Amino acid sequence: MTSRLNPYISFGGNARSAMEFYEQVFGGTLVLNTFAEYGDPSAPEADKVMHGMLETDAGFTLMGADGPPGMELHPGDNIAVSLSGDDADELRGYWDKLAAGGTVTLPLEKQMWGDEFGMCQDQFGIQWMVNIGQPTG
Repeated sequence: MTSRLNPYISFGGNARSAMEFYEQVFGGTLVLNTFAEYGDPSAPEADKVMHGMLETDAGFTLMGADGPPGMELHPGDNIAVSLSGDDADELRGYWDKLAAGGTVTLPLEKQMWGDEFGMCQDQFGIQWMVNIGQPTG
Protein backbone atom coordinates (compact mmCIF):
# COMPACT_ATOMS: atom_id res chain seq x y z
CA MET A 1 0.00 0.00 0.00
CA THR A 2 1.31 3.42 -0.84
CA SER A 3 1.31 6.01 1.90
CA ARG A 4 -1.85 8.08 2.24
CA LEU A 5 -2.69 11.35 3.94
CA ASN A 6 -6.23 12.05 5.14
CA PRO A 7 -8.24 13.70 7.93
CA TYR A 8 -8.99 11.76 11.12
CA ILE A 9 -11.89 13.01 13.23
CA SER A 10 -12.45 12.24 16.93
CA PHE A 11 -16.04 12.06 18.12
CA GLY A 12 -17.56 12.18 21.59
CA GLY A 13 -19.46 8.89 21.43
CA ASN A 14 -21.34 9.31 18.15
CA ALA A 15 -18.68 8.16 15.66
CA ARG A 16 -20.89 5.38 14.26
CA SER A 17 -23.72 7.82 13.41
CA ALA A 18 -21.31 10.40 12.01
CA MET A 19 -19.39 7.95 9.84
CA GLU A 20 -22.65 6.41 8.55
CA PHE A 21 -23.82 9.95 7.70
CA TYR A 22 -20.60 10.63 5.75
CA GLU A 23 -21.10 7.31 3.93
CA GLN A 24 -24.54 8.56 2.83
CA VAL A 25 -23.05 11.88 1.72
CA PHE A 26 -20.00 10.58 -0.17
CA GLY A 27 -20.89 6.94 -0.91
CA GLY A 28 -18.19 4.32 -0.82
CA THR A 29 -17.29 1.57 1.61
CA LEU A 30 -17.39 2.09 5.38
CA VAL A 31 -15.57 -0.23 7.78
CA LEU A 32 -16.07 0.22 11.53
CA ASN A 33 -14.11 -1.57 14.27
CA THR A 34 -15.19 -1.39 17.91
CA PHE A 35 -13.15 -1.30 21.10
CA ALA A 36 -14.54 -4.78 21.88
CA GLU A 37 -12.80 -6.19 18.81
CA TYR A 38 -9.39 -5.12 20.15
CA GLY A 39 -9.89 -5.36 23.90
CA ASP A 40 -12.42 -6.27 26.56
CA PRO A 41 -15.89 -7.01 25.07
CA SER A 42 -17.47 -6.35 28.49
CA ALA A 43 -15.95 -2.86 28.91
CA PRO A 44 -18.49 0.01 29.16
CA GLU A 45 -17.29 1.54 25.86
CA ALA A 46 -16.94 -1.82 24.04
CA ASP A 47 -19.54 -0.92 21.37
CA LYS A 48 -17.94 2.45 20.56
CA VAL A 49 -15.86 2.90 17.41
CA MET A 50 -12.12 2.44 17.91
CA HIS A 51 -11.42 3.02 14.21
CA GLY A 52 -13.62 3.78 11.24
CA MET A 53 -12.60 4.29 7.63
CA LEU A 54 -14.68 5.45 4.69
CA GLU A 55 -13.16 5.00 1.23
CA THR A 56 -15.09 6.51 -1.65
CA ASP A 57 -15.17 5.87 -5.38
CA ALA A 58 -13.99 9.48 -5.86
CA GLY A 59 -10.76 8.63 -4.03
CA PHE A 60 -11.62 10.32 -0.72
CA THR A 61 -10.62 8.69 2.55
CA LEU A 62 -12.09 9.81 5.85
CA MET A 63 -11.21 8.20 9.16
CA GLY A 64 -12.84 8.66 12.55
CA ALA A 65 -13.30 7.16 16.01
CA ASP A 66 -14.85 7.77 19.39
CA GLY A 67 -12.48 9.47 21.79
CA PRO A 68 -11.58 7.55 24.93
CA PRO A 69 -13.73 8.14 28.03
CA GLY A 70 -12.78 11.36 29.81
CA MET A 71 -11.18 12.91 26.72
CA GLU A 72 -12.74 16.32 26.27
CA LEU A 73 -13.44 17.28 22.66
CA HIS A 74 -13.98 20.76 21.29
CA PRO A 75 -15.01 21.51 17.69
CA GLY A 76 -11.89 22.43 15.78
CA ASP A 77 -9.42 20.53 17.94
CA ASN A 78 -10.92 17.11 17.25
CA ILE A 79 -9.36 16.66 13.80
CA ALA A 80 -5.89 15.31 13.10
CA VAL A 81 -4.03 14.51 9.90
CA SER A 82 -3.38 10.79 9.42
CA LEU A 83 -0.38 9.36 7.56
CA SER A 84 -0.59 5.62 6.97
CA GLY A 85 0.89 2.91 4.80
CA ASP A 86 3.40 0.10 4.97
CA ASP A 87 6.60 1.88 3.86
CA ALA A 88 8.15 1.93 7.33
CA ASP A 89 11.26 3.92 6.37
CA GLU A 90 9.26 6.62 4.58
CA LEU A 91 6.70 6.95 7.37
CA ARG A 92 9.31 6.95 10.16
CA GLY A 93 11.11 9.72 8.28
CA TYR A 94 7.93 11.81 8.19
CA TRP A 95 7.35 11.05 11.88
CA ASP A 96 10.84 12.19 12.87
CA LYS A 97 10.46 15.48 11.00
CA LEU A 98 6.91 16.18 12.23
CA ALA A 99 7.81 15.43 15.88
CA ALA A 100 11.00 17.54 15.80
CA GLY A 101 10.29 20.77 17.64
CA GLY A 102 6.82 19.53 18.53
CA THR A 103 5.32 17.30 21.21
CA VAL A 104 4.97 13.52 21.05
CA THR A 105 1.63 12.61 22.63
CA LEU A 106 1.93 8.86 21.93
CA PRO A 107 5.31 7.38 20.93
CA LEU A 108 5.54 5.61 17.58
CA GLU A 109 5.54 1.97 18.70
CA LYS A 110 3.82 -1.37 18.14
CA GLN A 111 0.15 -1.38 19.19
CA MET A 112 -2.35 -4.11 20.12
CA TRP A 113 -3.64 -4.30 16.53
CA GLY A 114 -0.14 -5.18 15.30
CA ASP A 115 0.86 -1.93 13.56
CA GLU A 116 3.26 0.75 14.71
CA PHE A 117 1.31 3.88 15.63
CA GLY A 118 2.13 7.24 17.16
CA MET A 119 0.63 10.69 17.64
CA CYS A 120 2.33 14.06 17.85
CA GLN A 121 1.63 17.75 17.61
CA ASP A 122 4.01 19.56 15.27
CA GLN A 123 5.67 22.89 16.02
CA PHE A 124 2.67 24.70 14.50
CA GLY A 125 0.09 22.98 16.73
CA ILE A 126 -1.20 20.53 14.09
CA GLN A 127 -2.10 17.05 15.36
CA TRP A 128 -0.62 14.11 13.39
CA MET A 129 -1.23 10.36 13.54
CA VAL A 130 1.23 7.97 11.88
CA ASN A 131 0.35 4.29 11.33
CA ILE A 132 2.85 1.87 9.84
CA GLY A 133 1.00 -1.25 8.72
CA GLN A 134 2.56 -4.64 8.32
CA PRO A 135 3.25 -5.39 4.64
CA THR A 136 0.84 -7.92 3.15
CA GLY A 137 1.79 -10.63 0.79
